[in-house]
Amino acid sequence: MALLLQLRTVTGLRGKADRIAKAVFRGLSFYTRVLENCEDEARFDETFRWPVASNIDGNEILEIQVFNYSKVFTNRLIGTFQMVLQKVVEEGQVEVTDTLIDDNNSAIQTSISIEIRYQALDGTVGAWNDKEFLETPSVHSEGEGRYPLETDSLLSSHRQGLDISPGKSTQQSTERSFRSKGKEKTKEHKAGKGVFSAMKLGKTRPSKDDHRKQDEPAVLEAEDLDRKALLQGLEPDTISLASVTAVTTNVSNKRSKPDIKMEPSAGRPMDYQVSITIIEARQLVGLNMDPMVCVEVGEEKKYTSMKESTNCPYYNEYFVFDFHVPPDVMFDKIIKLSVIHSKNLLRSGTLVGSFKMDVGTVYTQPEHQFYHKWAILSDPEDLTAGLKGYLKCDIAVVGKGDNIKTPHKANETEEDDIEGNLLLPDGVPPERQWARFYIKIYRAEGLPRMNTSIMANVKKALIGENKDLVDPYVQVVFAGQKGKTSIQKSSYEPLWNEQIIFTEMFPPLCKRIKIQIRDSDKVNDVAIGTHFIDLRKISNEGDKGFLPTFGPAWVNMYGSTRNYTLMDEHQELNEGLGEGVSFRARLLMSLAVEILDTTNPEINSSTEVQVEQATSVADNCTGKMEEFFLFGAFLEATMIDRKIGDKPINFEVTIGNYGNQMDGMSKPILQRKKEGGDGNEEESELLQNSSEDEGDEDGEMVSVSSSQPMKPLVTDRNYFHLPYFERKPCIYIKSWWQDQRRRLYNANIMDKIADKLEEGLNDVQEMIKTEKPHPERRLRGVLEELSSGCLHFVTLADKDQHHSSRTRLDRERLKSCMRELENMGQQATTLRSQVKKNTMKDKLKLVQNFLQKLRFLADEPQHTIPDIFIWMMSNNKRIAYARVPSKDILYSIVDEEMGKDCAKVKTIFLKLPGKRGFGPAGWTVQAKMEIYLWLGLNKQRKDFLSGLPCGFEEKKTARGQNLPSFPPISLLYTKKQVFQLRAHMYQARSLFAADSSGLSDPFARVFFISQSQCTEVLNETLCPTWDQLLVFDNVELYGEAHEMRDDPPIIVIEIYDQDTVGKADFMGRTFAKPVVKMSDEQYCPPRFPPQLEYYQIYRGNSTAGDLLAAFELLQIGPGGKSDLPPIDGPMDMDRGPILPVPLGIRPVLSKYRVEVLFWGLRDLKRVNLAQVDRPRVDIECAGKGVQSALIQNYKKNPNFSTLVKWFEVDLPENELLHPPLNIRVVDCRAFGRYTLVGSHAVSSLRKFIYRPPDKKAQHWNMTGEIVVNMEPEVPIKKMETMVKLEANSDAVVKLDVSEEEKERKKKKKKGGGGGGEEVEEEEPDDSMLDWWSKYFASIETMKEQLRQQEAAAAEAEEKEEMEMAEGKQVGNKRGSMAGKGSKAQAKNKEKSKAPKDDKKKKQQSAPELPEKKNKPRIDELKVFNKELETEFDNFEDWLHTFNLLRGKIGDNDDNATEEERIVGRFKGSICVYKMPLPDDITKEAGYDPSFGMFQGIPSNDPINVLVRVYVVRATDLHPADINGKADPYIAIKLGKTDIKDKENYISKQLNPVFGKSFDIEATFPMESMLTVAVYDWDLVGTDDLIGETKIDLENRYYSKHRATCGVSHTYSIHGYNTWRDPMKPSQILSKLCKDGKVDGPHYGPGGRVKVANRVFTGPTEIEDENGQKKQTDEHLALAVLRHWEDIPWAGCKLVPEHVETRPLLNPDKPGIEQGRLEMWVDMFPMDMPAPGPAIDISPRKPKKYELRVIVWNTDEVILEDDDYFTGEKSSDIFVRGWLKGQQEDKQDTDVHYHSLTGEGNFNWRYIFPFDYLMAEEKIVISKKESMFSWDETEYKIPARLTLQVWDADHFSADDFLGAIELDLNRFPRGAKTSKQCSLEMVTNEAELPMISIFKQKRVKGWWPFVARDENDELEVTGKVEAELHLLTAEEAEKSPAGLARNEPDPLEKPNRPDTSFIWFLNPLKSIKYLICTRYKWLIIKIVLALLLLVMVALFLYSMPGYMVKKLLGA
Repeated sequence: MALLLQLRTVTGLRGKADRIAKAVFRGLSFYTRVLENCEDEARFDETFRWPVASNIDGNEILEIQVFNYSKVFTNRLIGTFQMVLQKVVEEGQVEVTDTLIDDNNSAIQTSISIEIRYQALDGTVGAWNDKEFLETPSVHSEGEGRYPLETDSLLSSHRQGLDISPGKSTQQSTERSFRSKGKEKTKEHKAGKGVFSAMKLGKTRPSKDDHRKQDEPAVLEAEDLDRKALLQGLEPDTISLASVTAVTTNVSNKRSKPDIKMEPSAGRPMDYQVSITIIEARQLVGLNMDPMVCVEVGEEKKYTSMKESTNCPYYNEYFVFDFHVPPDVMFDKIIKLSVIHSKNLLRSGTLVGSFKMDVGTVYTQPEHQFYHKWAILSDPEDLTAGLKGYLKCDIAVVGKGDNIKTPHKANETEEDDIEGNLLLPDGVPPERQWARFYIKIYRAEGLPRMNTSIMANVKKALIGENKDLVDPYVQVVFAGQKGKTSIQKSSYEPLWNEQIIFTEMFPPLCKRIKIQIRDSDKVNDVAIGTHFIDLRKISNEGDKGFLPTFGPAWVNMYGSTRNYTLMDEHQELNEGLGEGVSFRARLLMSLAVEILDTTNPEINSSTEVQVEQATSVADNCTGKMEEFFLFGAFLEATMIDRKIGDKPINFEVTIGNYGNQMDGMSKPILQRKKEGGDGNEEESELLQNSSEDEGDEDGEMVSVSSSQPMKPLVTDRNYFHLPYFERKPCIYIKSWWQDQRRRLYNANIMDKIADKLEEGLNDVQEMIKTEKPHPERRLRGVLEELSSGCLHFVTLADKDQHHSSRTRLDRERLKSCMRELENMGQQATTLRSQVKKNTMKDKLKLVQNFLQKLRFLADEPQHTIPDIFIWMMSNNKRIAYARVPSKDILYSIVDEEMGKDCAKVKTIFLKLPGKRGFGPAGWTVQAKMEIYLWLGLNKQRKDFLSGLPCGFEEKKTARGQNLPSFPPISLLYTKKQVFQLRAHMYQARSLFAADSSGLSDPFARVFFISQSQCTEVLNETLCPTWDQLLVFDNVELYGEAHEMRDDPPIIVIEIYDQDTVGKADFMGRTFAKPVVKMSDEQYCPPRFPPQLEYYQIYRGNSTAGDLLAAFELLQIGPGGKSDLPPIDGPMDMDRGPILPVPLGIRPVLSKYRVEVLFWGLRDLKRVNLAQVDRPRVDIECAGKGVQSALIQNYKKNPNFSTLVKWFEVDLPENELLHPPLNIRVVDCRAFGRYTLVGSHAVSSLRKFIYRPPDKKAQHWNMTGEIVVNMEPEVPIKKMETMVKLEANSDAVVKLDVSEEEKERKKKKKKGGGGGGEEVEEEEPDDSMLDWWSKYFASIETMKEQLRQQEAAAAEAEEKEEMEMAEGKQVGNKRGSMAGKGSKAQAKNKEKSKAPKDDKKKKQQSAPELPEKKNKPRIDELKVFNKELETEFDNFEDWLHTFNLLRGKIGDNDDNATEEERIVGRFKGSICVYKMPLPDDITKEAGYDPSFGMFQGIPSNDPINVLVRVYVVRATDLHPADINGKADPYIAIKLGKTDIKDKENYISKQLNPVFGKSFDIEATFPMESMLTVAVYDWDLVGTDDLIGETKIDLENRYYSKHRATCGVSHTYSIHGYNTWRDPMKPSQILSKLCKDGKVDGPHYGPGGRVKVANRVFTGPTEIEDENGQKKQTDEHLALAVLRHWEDIPWAGCKLVPEHVETRPLLNPDKPGIEQGRLEMWVDMFPMDMPAPGPAIDISPRKPKKYELRVIVWNTDEVILEDDDYFTGEKSSDIFVRGWLKGQQEDKQDTDVHYHSLTGEGNFNWRYIFPFDYLMAEEKIVISKKESMFSWDETEYKIPARLTLQVWDADHFSADDFLGAIELDLNRFPRGAKTSKQCSLEMVTNEAELPMISIFKQKRVKGWWPFVARDENDELEVTGKVEAELHLLTAEEAEKSPAGLARNEPDPLEKPNRPDTSFIWFLNPLKSIKYLICTRYKWLIIKIVLALLLLVMVALFLYSMPGYMVKKLLGA
């Protein structure tokens, strides 16, 4: 599958120069290494390999160019060689020597000699020609004896990687060197050396000056790259690393990467909380029902209350379910919401409809939640019915540490668009249909024994039969339903052929189907194995997608080990929790889905699970049986845990049940061989053709699946190793499986693309982290590789042949993978062009999404070959295991398809099985193995040894002695290299605190092969600087020297904590690869001496620090150690025999000064039960340090007396190597004893380093004036004197608009809906506006901003780029400044600020003006939907808070969160700078040397402060009572003050509005931590804490952001927006200017003020309560304050007037939010003038209203009753109405009896008094929840008037006929006449004009009554003429009206026809009525007919007489 080029020599060169060659084919180019100083001949001897995916065409061209290489300039072309590949294609191999041609196409004397081979594309593995088999090649070179099986054309069939780089060439026969080459793989160039080592991935890094290494091509440094780019005319923005510099480093591919994380994360229980709010239901199907909702999560059920007689109940009830289970179990739980109708104690109620979804679906939503979405209810019992209604709810799933951002709940005014907000994940269509899921279970095999053999022996003795010991059946669980097959008694290979049918909506909202084989047992059924099918992987929802389909295919099940014990400790593994440790069974099954046509009458309407017989499938449907061969060699087994004991140890390898000798085969599978008969015959023919009768022998090759037991030797006190030395044991297993390798191949190709992508992304992040230049170039390179990889996949997968055994899923998956990858390739190409320096971060996120998608696609749902397990056994007991996926070691002749670890040496760490591997026990390595594995078809076996390190002889069993193809049972290495390893252990940082002191006594232990050494123990530190060189002598490595150089074994470094007693505690582990020097290489730059690198230390799954070290492996040549570079002896004798790290490797140091600001200590907890009394802080960095002053009495004053101290220290020049700084707090006890309280390590000094400002940049801000434009404070409307505002004019003039004019312009915010109908009287006067108007207006603004942000984010990139180039945010004029600018300057006043481009600012703020004018103008505050601290960087602008952590106390502390370990806080700061400082800083005016860099900080003496806490409201509280509610009240604690506002608890409310303020006097620093808690009031027992939030007031108080009292938007001295601060804006401004040494403020004429060089403008007049105008500068001063961040040097963003939203947390449920609290805090120093009274924010009282509804008439009411006598239809109509609820205030009219036309006359008045909250559009009602309730509960319900029409019955219950519900805020205008009134008014609300009774006050019209008919269709069942009249309580008192038709203001009696009186009271009248109206014509007709009849009868009667008379002539 490849074109191979061997470039041998170029001869006839002129001059002496460095040469490099480049070979290009199909656009992929390779460079050779650079040959330095070569003269006339350049011997390259390198091999390049181009994998080809489509056959090479004879006309294609291969081009080779030879250059003179230059480090600085571009390479100079010597000549080019081009060759048409026709001959190569025909012959397969060509050797050529030819001359080169120069630029002018003329031949030159230089000639080139090459060999080209072409391996034709041969489809899949099937077609082999005979000669490709076991044939002995003709060429034998000295080392060739052990490769008797290589053939020419397959030479490199095992080679790896897309691009090959030269190795160290060995000059043997061409054949030999040819082979040893292609094993290397190119590595992308890293710009410079990574300080953070990439060893996390186990890859080596080229060092900085790689381009001087003699055998490697040039690595271009970033600068060279730019130069080169310019020379070639490339734009720097288009360069991508890895493409311009096709650079290679020697990483051969004989080794794969080790996996560093040890602990399995799956299967460990975690905390989860599911919170569900049921808001309301709509359009429920059914008449006059009493619905309630049942909420079910997993097994738990909760119910809402019942609402009576309504189809659209409003609940607003909140439910919380807490779980502690593993994630997999959690995400498979089903959330089921069902609406039940009329359930009570006796009846279970009838189900209206239900909705199901699994928890995983919710968790994968953004923010893990659905918010305000409508669930579609459907009836599972009746598939043909449509939807049964909608249920509006919020569902959120929170795991520990997730924080959920709830969208802000203010008044929900937006239209209820149900269709647009359905509770469905993106991409799921709203119309889901019913579907049948057919899961067919055919058969299983390889089941383990499930009961003890004793039973079987008893049976055998009694009955004489020998039975299989298992009774299996299969259970399938899907969407909360279970189905089971029948039980097959006593069968290891049961046959079922049954199908289980589920009926479920499609697409289902449940992701996984769980399929479990269980063993039926009389006592309890246990799971044998479990498999999950993820529906997302077996279907595709796209437009070219496919329905879920699967198989028929085998699925492999894994679980506990197979030996049966009664109490299996790993039983959970069989349930599918955690990683299975052994093969259990495999099951043949398939799945199909059929969408039901529900209109079809024959359909079975039930959704019960059905089980029925299914037809069996043919044996070969899952693929042809093939014989597979697995080979493994154990090259090393070290680090074996000493706990295992020194009994002999062996290793067993199993694949499926093959190779499992202890508990594997339940019975031997012999029939396998026969099944695959055809394959074998074919094969044995081939074998016989090729050599003497080995076929038969080979046929009997017995598998050897475990190594020989061997006694372990001691490595050190923790570990053993096995003494393999030169003899490496091997195993081999033959097994038979269906041949479905294609599936694995495709997965492998995708995996490799993903691996490469992941590696590239890690590089990019590394470059960002270490601040290397141009990470964006590397990202471009990554995208290039990705797109070429994707296109490559498409070509490779495209030629997939059409096997008979491919399932539908195979075909569909292939199509969709090809589509996806093609698409991804294109996206990557477009993204590449968009990657710029500033779009880097966003693009990186997108590329990470690619990675996830690739990993998802690569996961193959249909299994084939089971995974391989390697078990370590000691004394025949299974101890530890490793599991290797079979696809990773699967062989293919196509490189891309080969498994990533196939034919490679892989380092594997064995781990303990199941739960034993959790926690610290699983962190110790059980064993470290170097293992080589190869798995492939038996007939492809010839190459299986190719990847082993060379230099061995094979040892075979006696039978296979002289058979070349027979696998060895051990390898004897004849070649051995001796090395010396030098481990330069410099330091570690941020280690884990292992002792109770919060520190550790760390030492490091380095393992290499079977040796280990330790560094010294350093006491009491988390950042040890060992500075120690460990030398490992006589390290023996087996194999060829050159392979060692490229691929040395890995080094394991473990860090331990030394304990005086007991064994050392494990603290973490990391891996490294040494830099190797062979004996013939120079020890000189660039590779040597190696640089220190950071290696990430892992402890279980979490990171636990970094190790800074370097490792070199030096070959000891023939001259012995004398040739090695010398080791400098100890420099100082005190360290004894310890060698320090040599000079060239240790970092270069400089002198730094560290200044420490000691402010104080806070919240210190007790130590060993004693209180801390006299604490002191010790600061230590790099061995030097300083101690703070002692705090004499911590209780009295926890601040330090001396503020600033400093010390000098030598730190590395390279900032990335700076050691951490340690802060320790000790308590000084009597008799000179010290106890450690806690410690903190500042891991990065970066943010504390002070860099002197650049001289040149300092003067920008001193020149000229800059006018700052603000948006006008007042919307300018209808003003005569309007001055035109130019966006770019220099001065902006503001008009003096009087306060009353302002007031007139302030429009009341719209109450939603009919905006056009604002009535004049709506203009609010000042008295109507209160703080809440301001609050709600602000929330609207906030929502609007969020919407705009989302819209803006979606906008095009050009804008984004423009603004980024702008480099600053534009202040949002509502006071929501982005608060970023402040952080930069807050660090140091001296820092100069980047110049701002003010013109730009103007242009961006001007367009906001017009948009503002039409908004109603209410002064607003800023609502932060998070804590203030997050917005203002924790207020750490100069005072930082460091959390002090205590050490570890018990073993279970490992998972203790950081929160739980905090023992106190240290407040202070640090400043680090290089000595000496520039003079001008110390010479500045007012420089106080005792404060050093901390100039101008306030004194830290105690200070008295008035703290005013405002609590607005809480939202989404966690329910604390059984009824799912809480009775919250506020508790505030500050120092000794403890306020519990218990009397004012709010009954049964989870969203209480508190609206309270509390004043507390406090003394900082003793009382500075404010706790605001919400408690749940309980009648009996103690009150429970719901949640609390803590605020550090001290940081706020001292912050430069001035968080004491927020700056309002405008300044006014009366009204709802009164200025709160005792200092006026002008006073604040002058104080800020003085403190910041800023020139100003200078107030000028015409409303201008100048501060520094900024000019601000604004109005200059203010009016007081009486309307008197005064001149004032306050508006101007406020304008400056609101733009303080624009002031150079001193400016930073000031805290605006605000409300912050703080999460409430409960210490018992760490990390899970229990609700949120909206509040703010003001602080006023007591030595200043006292502030005014607190603002009144008490909740708005609802306003009392009275709604009068007059029901005039009804019409066209359907007629229900039949008349007893006449049978005619009539109705006895009455109308019922209510507003708050049927129980509370329903009112009925009188009855209009016996309406025969559906007309009814009532003239009846209902009167509904109610309390209404305008702002929230809710009616407030208070009532007792039940007769047992203690107090009334306040409910808020929507204002909806319900009118119903009923038919009155005397003896039976009244019949409900129809209803209409009118939302008083938005309802359709009534029709003028009964005729115009139609169903449209209800169904088509969107297009009709809506009105609000609160605006119209009086409405009259006709409205339809509707109900659903039998087919669930809405129909009109009557019409009502009504009049609605709304009055306030006062108006109602003035003009009273009587209920019904009573006084006052009585209504006239209705004009009803007499018949409406009951007929038996007046029978004649009713008969008259009947005759006169209905039957008049009928009677006339009957009379006429009778007359006619009489006449005819008379005629007939008299006729004969007359006739006689006539005849007789009478």
